[in-house]
Amino acid sequence: MIIKDITVKHQTVPLLVPFKTALRTATEIDSISVEIQLENGIKGKGAASPTYVITGDSLEGIQAALQGPIKLALIGEDIRQFQKLLKKIQSCCIHNSSAKAAADIALHDAYTKFLNIPLYAFLGDKQPISTCMTISVDTPEKMAEDAQKSAADGFDILKVKVGSIPELDLERIKHIRSVIPDHVKLRLDANQGWTPKQAVQLINEMETLNFGIELVEQPVPAHDWEGLKFVTERVNVPIMADESLFSAKDALRLVSGRYVDLLNIKLMKCGGINEARKIASIAEANGVACMIGSMMEPSLSVGAAAHLAAAHPNITYFDLDAPLWLSTELDVLKYSGQEVFLSDLPGIGEITVPISK
Repeated sequence: MIIKDITVKHQTVPLLVPFKTALRTATEIDSISVEIQLENGIKGKGAASPTYVITGDSLEGIQAALQGPIKLALIGEDIRQFQKLLKKIQSCCIHNSSAKAAADIALHDAYTKFLNIPLYAFLGDKQPISTCMTISVDTPEKMAEDAQKSAADGFDILKVKVGSIPELDLERIKHIRSVIPDHVKLRLDANQGWTPKQAVQLINEMETLNFGIELVEQPVPAHDWEGLKFVTERVNVPIMADESLFSAKDALRLVSGRYVDLLNIKLMKCGGINEARKIASIAEANGVACMIGSMMEPSLSVGAAAHLAAAHPNITYFDLDAPLWLSTELDVLKYSGQEVFLSDLPGIGEITVPISK
């Protein structure tokens, strides 16, 4: 079954509210979609979004990679040579992880539609999945207000963006903790914003204050692996790598060297579902659990990540709230509070019932 055509489109999607982290503020996202068409009419869809401060990928670069070397590598090939095609996507150009992720997702969608099964079935399971809700970095008062609303909406895990002035970050968490129920857990995402010593001092203080911190994500700069290990060895709260993790090779080094306690897998960083599965399995073999995460990206790519999350036994943490920030209608996922539901149609599928927001 030959790949007949590949098309690429760009769309700008406004966010319902600004998304703020220590690295950037976003009010809209650029969504690049790719469609792989087979000779029998089956169409596989994938998507990506550029995030300069994390992947380094630009809108123009993603489009150029998809319309150039990736398209050239796939046109005329047989979808039944699936593993060969996944390798061709990764080897046809260097870097460009977001473009590779979009093509990888589209290939998985086309292949599982060809097999007439949902993506999660091809990947191996359908465990229940949920999501935390992200609290953007802001004043302590505004973050407490947002956290209180999210807790009232049924989210019992909040991912709190921090990573600027440690003293201000402590005030943010104090304000949030004072207005949310005791059972609501907090995940802190510093987005590389602290030094190792700042991270240790701040995390230890929050442990003493019993703030209910479930984990701390990427407390130090991505390149500072020794800094990650310094923090991991000196606090009780689990430390998770995010921006330090881009590939299965990174995962092997991180877990074998005990640099962190947990890994955050994102398709846009690692180049798609195939590499993400490798990361999760490498971590599993080393006794390290994984989160499936998302950046500000289209619901289609988050949906692909959700199928993987439902299928892999070592993915036990979920951060899939990005589509809830988008002004467009969701098409492949359904949310009910913090619960996330997948389509049972072939491929990534489509949700055809009303969606709770």
